[in-house]
Amino acid sequence: MAAAVRSGESMRSVAGRLHVSLDTVQRWVERAGDQPLDQLDWSDRPDGPRQPHNRTATEIEDEVLAWRQKLRDESDLGEYGALAIRASMEVATRAVIEAVPSVRTINRILERRGIFDSQRRPRTNPPPRGWHLPDVADRRSELDYFDVVGGLVIADGPEIEVLNGISLHGGLADAWPTTSANAKFARWAMEARWRAWGLPTYAQFDNDTRFQGPHQHADVVSSVMRLCLGLKVTPVFVPPREPGFQAGMESFNAQWQLKVWNRFRHADLEAVCAQSVRYVEAYRTRRAARIGAAPERRLFPENWTLDLQAHPAGKLIYIRRVTEQGQVSFLGREFRVDLPAHRLARCEVMLDDGCIRFFRLRRREPFNQPLIGEVEYSLPRRKFHGD
Repeated sequence: MAAAVRSGESMRSVAGRLHVSLDTVQRWVERAGDQPLDQLDWSDRPDGPRQPHNRTATEIEDEVLAWRQKLRDESDLGEYGALAIRASMEVATRAVIEAVPSVRTINRILERRGIFDSQRRPRTNPPPRGWHLPDVADRRSELDYFDVVGGLVIADGPEIEVLNGISLHGGLADAWPTTSANAKFARWAMEARWRAWGLPTYAQFDNDTRFQGPHQHADVVSSVMRLCLGLKVTPVFVPPREPGFQAGMESFNAQWQLKVWNRFRHADLEAVCAQSVRYVEAYRTRRAARIGAAPERRLFPENWTLDLQAHPAGKLIYIRRVTEQGQVSFLGREFRVDLPAHRLARCEVMLDDGCIRFFRLRRREPFNQPLIGEVEYSLPRRKFHGD
């Protein structure tokens, strides 16, 4: 069409001869312009302008990238994110560009130019609750958390500690404020809870000596652990300085402090206990449906009493992270495991079978927990001394 028009034929004549509209001929002739026909790109183009009307101009995008590089190399604060880029452009480049992009636009520019590609981490789904214990993760068993909150001081009064307990799936909560949350008090509170609500399969603790016993001696099975074993509840101890395993407990601790301790001015311990009872009852009422849908708890055995001198039987579980030396530490001993450093292992002390079994744990593969080793171990028979 363009060649015919350039040879002198009228556009209307060309349209009639090629059976196209006059507008089509005019469009292609305009597209050809004065350029050589053999050098033109005749491929189809999408409708609309080459750049959307709301797209930031290329010059401004280049300016944003230049400022980012300048801040990254020279900023005294070492800040070169969208906020810092915008602040610098507002101060120094008003004469260069008409409008400084917003922080959101700057972030889109950086993403479009691939600045974030090397920093973006793949998102993975979190593991299920209680993933480190397969039957808890499958909701076939219930787990009770226990923890102590200390450092709460009444004005001109005693220091208060509160022993908190809450179930993983049901959210069944308890709180016991006291002036001394020692091991004896913990045993009393846990037994009272389990007599009232039934026994879980697991009781999980951090590594506080009130729960685990003194750390300077080997083969220690504390009175709290003996209470659990006597009721066929498996004690579980999570890795030191890793609060993620106790997230449900830490959340309730924070809520109790916010809604009970910080909200009111307490005259004495009795006032704290009274307010705590009201809060815990309201907490349970609000979560009644969740409590009812939780895994079933076992009945507390009739006529049961704790015998601290009975030789422990059952199972202890320690969740541990492997050290640089390829070892895990618990029961005052160190055991070598076939795992790389810093990986997690579930260590099951089988008191009846005389062995310890090690299972690999990995958050990205919560349902794949293979047995990686087994060692012989027998708990020494000796008299229990302690609280």
